[in-house]
Amino acid sequence: MCAALASQEVGRALRVFEPGAYYHLASRGNNGQSIFHDDLDCLDFLRWLSRTVVQQEWRVVTYCLMTNHYHLLVRPGEAGFGAGMQLLNSGHARRMNRRHGRTGHLFRNHYSWWPVERDSHLLEAARYIVLNPVRAGICKRPEQWRWSSYRATVDLEHPLDFFAASQLLALFGARPGKARAAFRDFVAAGHVSVSDTET
Repeated sequence: MCAALASQEVGRALRVFEPGAYYHLASRGNNGQSIFHDDLDCLDFLRWLSRTVVQQEWRVVTYCLMTNHYHLLVRPGEAGFGAGMQLLNSGHARRMNRRHGRTGHLFRNHYSWWPVERDSHLLEAARYIVLNPVRAGICKRPEQWRWSSYRATVDLEHPLDFFAASQLLALFGARPGKARAAFRDFVAAGHVSVSDTET
């Protein structure tokens, strides 16, 4: 899905932000390096993301942390997502540098973003994101990966405070139980054999 989209990156293309719209955001480690080394790094990033979401008035409906990149499906507030992404990435980079005694850039200079133009696109983007670890061969089923929103979406764990699963599940039905089952089936129907991303 994402390979077919024209990625627009900060500083390299004119950004046109539409308030109320959803966006698929992604950021990768510089030169393919890891941005998460262990569970503590992931937990720390999610705490920093929660802070960013509150400050920037985002609604996060899907997320996935991989080893050298992450994906977010968000509905930004009126200010857009540029400042929030800068805050998120710079904050995580500083914490990683302190914790692991490293220097230099953690992330590539530009994060990627794709506008989500309709409900069907929103669903495909959500499925794409939670299937990242399956496509990369890290696990066989999305519920086996701890660092995505899938488990909370299908009620296998308590959602994090910033996670707005109800906005995504509303597209699958008004009753939460049936909506979760429909989402689970939708994701299961989208398994593919290869990933366009590195682990």
